[in-house]
Amino acid sequence: QVQLVESGGGLVQAGGSLRLSCAASGRTFSSYAMGWFRQAPGKEREFVSGSGSGSNTYYADSVKGRFTISRDNAKNTVYLQMNSLKPEDTAVYYCAAALLVLKLKTVPDYWGQGTQVTVSS
Repeated sequence: QVQLVESGGGLVQAGGSLRLSCAASGRTFSSYAMGWFRQAPGKEREFVSGSGSGSNTYYADSVKGRFTISRDNAKNTVYLQMNSLKPEDTAVYYCAAALLVLKLKTVPDYWGQGTQVTVSS
């Protein structure tokens, strides 16, 4: 069982930056692919970024060049640095974990509770 707790959301002006953190429980964090999804009001939840258990990273086209995912296996934490934020980035951001990257992108094994990110214009 893995528990995920996000933090770092908030209100920011367009063009600003935020860093989300996701702290995971469990002793096998390094074995999991970790990632972030988001869900805007009235829209489906969508994949944003992922980090495999190795060094591979993955991004949705809409955030490439602006968001950076990283992980600190010693701290059981994954981060999402979000720069050049746009109003359309406004959503609840969810941390997710899965043993396989493919599963992470589609049906993760575990979810966090979500953290709100609001970007004002």
